[in-house]
Amino acid sequence: MLLCPRFDEVYYGQFVSLYMKRVFFIDDSGPPLGHMILALGAYFGGFDGNFVWNRIGAEYPSSVSVCFLRLCPAVCGSLSVPLVYLLTLELRFSHLSALGAALLLLLENSLIVQSRFMLLESVLVFFVLLAFFSYLRFHNNTHSWFRFCWLFLSGASCAAAVGVKYMGVFSYLLLLGVASLHTWDLIGDRTISHLRVCVQCVCRAVCLLVVPILLYVFWFYIHLTLLNRSGPHDQLMSSSFQASLEGGLSRITKGQPLEVAYGSQVTLRSSSSQPIPCWLHSHKANYPIRYESGRGSSHQQQVTCYPFKDVNNWWIIKEPDRQQLVVSSPPRPVRHGDVIQLVHGMTSRFLNSHDVAAPMSPHAQEVSGYIDFNVSMPAQNLWRVEVSNREAESESWKTILSDVRLVHVNTSAVLKMSGASLPDWGFRQMEVVAEKLFKAHSLGWTVEEHRYGTSQEQKEREAELHSPTHIDVDRKISFWAKFLELQWKMLTVKQEDSEHKYSSAPMEWITMETNIVYWLHPSTNAQIHLIGNPVSWGVASLSLLAYQLLAAVYLLRRRRGFKDLPDAAWSRFLSLGCVCVGGFLVNFVPFLLMEKTLFLYHFLPALCYLLLLGPPLLEHTHTHLLSGTPRRVLSVCVLFVLLSVFLAFRTFCPLTYGTPELSANQLQALRWRGSWDILYRRR
Repeated sequence: MLLCPRFDEVYYGQFVSLYMKRVFFIDDSGPPLGHMILALGAYFGGFDGNFVWNRIGAEYPSSVSVCFLRLCPAVCGSLSVPLVYLLTLELRFSHLSALGAALLLLLENSLIVQSRFMLLESVLVFFVLLAFFSYLRFHNNTHSWFRFCWLFLSGASCAAAVGVKYMGVFSYLLLLGVASLHTWDLIGDRTISHLRVCVQCVCRAVCLLVVPILLYVFWFYIHLTLLNRSGPHDQLMSSSFQASLEGGLSRITKGQPLEVAYGSQVTLRSSSSQPIPCWLHSHKANYPIRYESGRGSSHQQQVTCYPFKDVNNWWIIKEPDRQQLVVSSPPRPVRHGDVIQLVHGMTSRFLNSHDVAAPMSPHAQEVSGYIDFNVSMPAQNLWRVEVSNREAESESWKTILSDVRLVHVNTSAVLKMSGASLPDWGFRQMEVVAEKLFKAHSLGWTVEEHRYGTSQEQKEREAELHSPTHIDVDRKISFWAKFLELQWKMLTVKQEDSEHKYSSAPMEWITMETNIVYWLHPSTNAQIHLIGNPVSWGVASLSLLAYQLLAAVYLLRRRRGFKDLPDAAWSRFLSLGCVCVGGFLVNFVPFLLMEKTLFLYHFLPALCYLLLLGPPLLEHTHTHLLSGTPRRVLSVCVLFVLLSVFLAFRTFCPLTYGTPELSANQLQALRWRGSWDILYRRR
């Protein structure tokens, strides 16, 4: 029953397989550490990556060790329980409160489900809890230099949390805020020497700022070192990035000349065409005399941007005052600032622009392959080469490495892809224009394929375009260049979000108005749901509300001069709010601002903070607000709530573990909310 992928396991499993095969991929949902942790378990289990992750419920073959695939999330989920216990103690509350918090986490059905499968929420929760526990252990232990090991562990855990999912950034920022307040108090402590204060501040900055940054970069270093083979996501990256991978573009560009020379045959890829690659293109079709809007055109040959490899993507670099279309011996490289002409390889038309409005972007100039119709429209086909990423003013134009702008000499307009698609007469290809008002990031063109031309005649040249020139050139890209490019792509290239049957809004999570069906047995009523313990979720929500009301009352009374709590108790109360209420807010509020498909499991990190909040808050109430009979009543109520938590956990266990199989009536009885999607077969 457990030997098949569940819900998002089919998503993460694809990346695990790519790691096993060392094939490059990019995932816009987060950094690579989480995927590497899952892949590590798969590696220890001998998984070779040969499994097609295309269907929930597809049977794993006997060669796949399912236990190892799910090992790391299960270990992290299990270790989170003692971590909550220890974290409660570091917040200066009793062992009884720590036990209560640990029990709430232990009996939370949704966390158990998420920990049992190849998913990342349990890993994220573990590292966040470890970061706060380690920092508080450092902060509370003031008499030992060994405590800086705890500070280092806290910084490393923060880096790990961010490396698993970008949502870890918010918990990291919260921890930095808490550490900043503690450091500010330290600076104001006159009983500590200046030297000791300086050493403490430097150590905190190194462990909580430098170490997380270095480790975050290190995760990507491992990621890029492991994934050195071409894969399905190559097209998202630049030509130079693709050429650094084994296979794919590197196979095509191997042995190409490095320097672009006069007479070179090149394909030009637009850097603004992400995520779909696009090459400067022309073909034997003219712009219509008049567009549907009534505007006229030059009726010259169309120039477009085409998203596929094609022989019509080839252009020849020509020197304006010479007729030769071949590379001289020795080759004369094109340098930054040189003026060139671009000749289309298959039609011999010159790349041209003029004061005619572009078809889809009338504010910009039309770009065409020049045809002399013997009318008052002279050729304007001179282009100035500007190497944007040059290191020197005389730098030559290099294959793959150089990002160039082509500036129209007559009008100073810049060649670019507009982003608009042409109508049917333009074969739905992308529009290319020359524009004077431009954004710098949308102008680059990169030479991707490159040959030294040797044929002057058109027929011979057409045949030559199919045979590459081989000159051994080392064209490596540095790790930092790959790291920065990958960061930019992960932050800017987003997959299209689509509606999902089990997607939900953040406000629905607090009252658990939704659930997710992770697995259904094909022939019985056995099933697994991501559904929480209703009693625990109620306790968590009430704890949040109670803390906010209590904090408001305390603050108002303190403002009026009434101190209801000793300083030590007030400090514990504030620390509890910073960690638990602050942790909930930073892990919940950002989802209210996100425009993406969200699921119930996104709430689990925030839920853990609320589960941690309840027992210490009860201890605070029992110790400082009640006495006598009310205390005994509260103790009885707490025992009743804990019993209810356990009974609710037992009740929903069949939906947590998928066993035992329940009847249709039993499943219907578990539908405590009308919005829950619980399926069953009547027999």
